[in-house]
Amino acid sequence: MRLVLLGPPGAGKGTQAKKIIKDWKVVHISTGDLFRANIKNETELGKKVKAYLDQGQLVPDELTIALLWDRLDREDTENGYILDGFPRTLAQAKALDEGLKERGQALDGALALVVPFDVLVPRLAGRRVCPECGASFHIKDQPPKKEGVCDLCGHELIQRDDDRESTVAQRIRVYEDSTAPLLDYYRSQGKLIEVDGNQPVDRVEDDVQKALQEIQ
Repeated sequence: MRLVLLGPPGAGKGTQAKKIIKDWKVVHISTGDLFRANIKNETELGKKVKAYLDQGQLVPDELTIALLWDRLDREDTENGYILDGFPRTLAQAKALDEGLKERGQALDGALALVVPFDVLVPRLAGRRVCPECGASFHIKDQPPKKEGVCDLCGHELIQRDDDRESTVAQRIRVYEDSTAPLLDYYRSQGKLIEVDGNQPVDRVEDDVQKALQEIQ
């Protein structure tokens, strides 16, 4: 199964991705992880990415796509994958389709988690993360046993800068401007799968699993 995962910040993509890769035995591929891994390993592509990021510039589509294909062409993707964070624009979506076509492949679907703006802001602004072990909590929906302290390792929890309310609102606007048009693109191909992300996590998981079973 080859799947694109779409949704605004705070929609729950990470949670659903973990469930999908476990149940469907596919690989989770995040462009953010690709950037970090290539920079850390000092690959030729990673050096180019770092040069743009160090200058505060966006990584060009051509470079992002080159990194993506370097990853997708590995053997562990033969059973399928979830793309998280790519495509972000129509140009990237079309480049992905063209690359898949050249390889005699195609996407099976584009899964979009739909959550209202007024739900996303408090959902993200209430998130607290552990800088030590990466565990995530929420001051209202999933609070730690001891306020401000990670249940797993005891480290002090923090609020990431990009989870502050003003930043969250801007992140969602950026998504709506650049990524939301992808919904129409995949809808026109008959590949868009929309799931209500404003439900309890187990209900969202059930809806996602039902939808994926239908495209297999």
